[in-house]
Amino acid sequence: MARSLHRRKGHTMKRTDRAFEANQKLWDELSRLHFDSKTYKTKEFLEGSIVLHPVELEELGDVKGKTLLHLQCQSGLDTLLWARKGASVTGVDFSGASIQMARKLAEQTGLEATFIQSNIYDLPKVLDEEFDIVFTSYGVLCWLPDLRRWAQIVAHFLKSKGVFYIAEFHPLMWIFDWDSPDDF
Repeated sequence: MARSLHRRKGHTMKRTDRAFEANQKLWDELSRLHFDSKTYKTKEFLEGSIVLHPVELEELGDVKGKTLLHLQCQSGLDTLLWARKGASVTGVDFSGASIQMARKLAEQTGLEATFIQSNIYDLPKVLDEEFDIVFTSYGVLCWLPDLRRWAQIVAHFLKSKGVFYIAEFHPLMWIFDWDSPDDF
């Protein structure tokens, strides 16, 4: 079952930055679209498959008994996959719709997970814990306005001798037309 993390008394996530709010609204909508997409493999996950990429599984190895913080977790699918592999997991995303879906997936599968709705830059105000592994993957960096601050947050949550793991797309990946019928 998913557990909700209650915010510290007096803390609310307030942002007047219109670009941030527009991005959050976009991801609330995208979370609904991604839930049933072939790319995210939600159906396979619900049937019990481990749909993490082999490189992630190989490089992180055995996570059984370790604590894992998944930054920018979206619908929590990968977070829950790490739980299925034995980690004690916490997933964070700023999209309320994504966090709701993550909690729904946890409930459907009976996997233990904590999901927190928070802007990544506000996370130290609502979470006071260190983790063996801080994990993030695919398509997260391009949305971050302050990489230096983001890296400080990663370090803040990482235990001494912990592991930070990021799998990311190459920044030029999106310039290619993969659907073009023309051969190069």
